[in-house]
Amino acid sequence: MRLLIVTQVVDTEDPILGFFVRWVEEFAKHVERIEVICLKEGKHILPANVRVHSLGKERGATSRAAYAWRFLKLIWKLRQQYDTVFVHMNPEYIVLGGLFWRLWGKHCALWYTHKSVNIKLRLATLLTHTIFTASKESFRLRTKKLHIMGHGIDVDFFSPDENTLRGTAVLSAGRLSQTKRHDLAIRAAEHFPNDVRIVGDGPERENLGMLADQLSLSSRVHFIGPQTQEGLREEYRRAGVFVHTSETGSLDKVVLEALACGLSVVTTSVALRELPVTVVAPTPKSIAEGVLTVHHTDAKSLATYVQEHHSLQRLIPAILGAI
Repeated sequence: MRLLIVTQVVDTEDPILGFFVRWVEEFAKHVERIEVICLKEGKHILPANVRVHSLGKERGATSRAAYAWRFLKLIWKLRQQYDTVFVHMNPEYIVLGGLFWRLWGKHCALWYTHKSVNIKLRLATLLTHTIFTASKESFRLRTKKLHIMGHGIDVDFFSPDENTLRGTAVLSAGRLSQTKRHDLAIRAAEHFPNDVRIVGDGPERENLGMLADQLSLSSRVHFIGPQTQEGLREEYRRAGVFVHTSETGSLDKVVLEALACGLSVVTTSVALRELPVTVVAPTPKSIAEGVLTVHHTDAKSLATYVQEHHSLQRLIPAILGAI
């Protein structure tokens, strides 16, 4: 198979999408060659059978029309170099290129994990041949094209470390937005003595900081900011418990990364009750009680669960087998 991958960022140091470089590396083990088109290119070292083509965002701001024109020129220029297309999380690229790919006889697949449903996603669903998602909650359109695959967690990277001393801090990670409800983790700190470490950035950063000040918790609530994959892994390995308070209803990747690192998880999402996690009511007091009474499952058992159900090493061959 000769594969075209379309994604937003190829950069190991990107705090949100840095993980996708490992996806490309894993794909490269199973196909003849890969052409990657990305909006922005940063730091990476990829196998010899991979070439990256950037639309140029790293070189400075430009218009969406310019990006779209560059994209169309690239898929035409490279059309003899690929026979299958895999678009990661950006249905607008299928809206732009889907008709061309169909005319050229290219099989087109979309990976999408988000509750948002808009006109771009609806059009992409019509144009693509295959759709992959992580869980039934992470793709909200009904279609026979859908394959539920589980998340792709790099379990070689996110893993327990016997040489790292686990502490007592409560860790919360993810975009600092209203739907992620980091405020619940902060309010819960009134009911337990542990420090709270919050990883991520977003529009709620200032409001969350003000809340910690109002509750006189600023000395125990630490905003760590966005982290590289290495930095995030160290947070998972050093924390005492991970608190997940998101209201999106989807299976957030951070939960699986924490479990893969052997970190016990307390969650307010009943959608995750089939995982080896402690599910509590979405109130500060119940979260606090969960943190204080969480059953610390053996780290290897937690990591094994992710390996068996959500590992990148299982996901990529399964995707390739379905397209």
